[in-house]
This record gives sequence, structure tokens and C-alpha cells, in this order.
Amino acid sequence: MAETITALPEPLVAALRKEKLVLLGTIDADTGGPAVSALSWVYAVDAARVRFAIDGRSRLVANIKANPNVTLTLIGEGSVHAVYGSANIVSERLEDVPFALVCIEVTVQAVRDAMFYGARISTEPEYEKTYDIRAAKKLDGQVFAAMKKT
Repeated sequence: MAETITALPEPLVAALRKEKLVLLGTIDADTGGPAVSALSWVYAVDAARVRFAIDGRSRLVANIKANPNVTLTLIGEGSVHAVYGSANIVSERLEDVPFALVCIEVTVQAVRDAMFYGARISTEPEYEKTYDIRAAKKLDGQVFAAMKKT
């Protein structure tokens, strides 16, 4: 069984300082059941804190307010990593971003290798933005800059 650590190792911090597909697991505020969403605006402040930005109207905001326990799942460094932590809202609206985005910070409590035994990730998932690439790059730059200074 894989060892549990209490902070992000440096390769994961570096991976979370670039645009990366991350899955966020929360507890649904209404049903009490699990909820999973894909994120791309994610930034590792350091080995103990990860921030992400989401639309202020997202159900995820209500979920986190009702129950701050979350899991961030990322694929990288040859494996699947589950990052468990407690989330709190650090900004109800990111400055200098043209949309009402909430910035949430996760305090890392545990990091576990979640890959099944005897396997390694050979190709990491990739995605592409399906809207105006110039507008996407501009918005991404605004969001990441705002998360870093919040």
C-alpha cells in the first residue's frame, strides 16, 4: 500500500503551477452524496496550499460552504494522486477578472498515490479550449494572476 504524506511533493507543486486538468470531489450540499467536477484554473501556492477559481454561481461553492472536506485528483508524474484537504473561500470575487469568480484555497492534509497496483500512467490527459484561443489565453492569464496575489 502506498505511503500517505501530508504535503505536496515538489514535482506535484510544479505540475500545479501550470495549466492542469484536476478533478474536484466535494459532498453535495443537498443530497449528501459525492460530487465530482473538472477544473483547470488550479494553482499550488506552496506544498501545503492549492487554490482554484470557479464561477461564483457554481454548486461547488454551496458544497464547500456546507462541508469543506474536498479531494483534488490529478494525473501526473506517472500516477494518479489524491490530495485531501479542507477548503475555504479566500476571495468571493477575484479582482481584475471580467467574470464573477470565487477563489478557494485547499489546505493539504494528505496526499496519496491512488493508482492501482502494478500500473503506471504512460500518457497524461490533455484538453483543449473550444472557444477563441486568444480570449482563452487572456482570461487564463487574468485568473492565474489574480489567484497568485489573493
